[in-house]
Amino acid sequence: MKKNVTAIVFALAIIISAGLLSHAYIERNQPIGTLSVTGLGELNFTSDLIVWEGQFYKQAPDLESAYSSLIEDKKKIEAYLLENGIAEEELIFNAVEINEQRRSIYDDGNYVGEEFLGYQLAQSFTIQSKQVERIETIAREITDLLQKGVNLYSSPPRYYYTDLASLKLELVSMATQDARERAEKISENSNSQLGRVIEAKMGVFQITGQNSNEDYSWGGTFNTKDKDKTASITLKLMYAVD
Repeated sequence: MKKNVTAIVFALAIIISAGLLSHAYIERNQPIGTLSVTGLGELNFTSDLIVWEGQFYKQAPDLESAYSSLIEDKKKIEAYLLENGIAEEELIFNAVEINEQRRSIYDDGNYVGEEFLGYQLAQSFTIQSKQVERIETIAREITDLLQKGVNLYSSPPRYYYTDLASLKLELVSMATQDARERAEKISENSNSQLGRVIEAKMGVFQITGQNSNEDYSWGGTFNTKDKDKTASITLKLMYAVD
């Protein structure tokens, strides 16, 4: 009789243990409730670095004359820029490009050869400066050099910001806060308890001109033509919810 009681108790213990283990397994593998939200960080800022480029040309029948004339124009350009407040370390003249000028010759519509016309020499310069407004003014008034006989072509200035690392950190902080506020509002309205962050995915960093209609790019837009810009970034957060 005693043996039968012991066997029954042991069997019941096995059944109860199996039930508890089964329950624990089910709870452990039950899907966790999640909530995904996307936050936006956006800031307006003004560029603090300007890059401006120009190029000048000279053409002559012989290489020596072309080079001599080019050097004279270079001196005029350099003097003009330095007189207008450009620092020597901000101005870089690039290597001279040499191109032979030739004209095709035809006889009764048939190509018969080429005629050598001379040499065209070109040299470009680059100005990189934090004197943004001063360089803008010089770029607008560079036509003064044309009156001195300098054959100069000017490119539109490009604008940059030198502390993008700090800017990105601020944007990420703003996007995180924005996502958190959205998640809290959703969980409040759905009577759920917001838990920890399970996953975070950062979107593409974008820089566009302020008040422009530029399209965002999947690889990121990096505007350089506008001095006043808008930087933005998105951050997707996934929270656990109860």
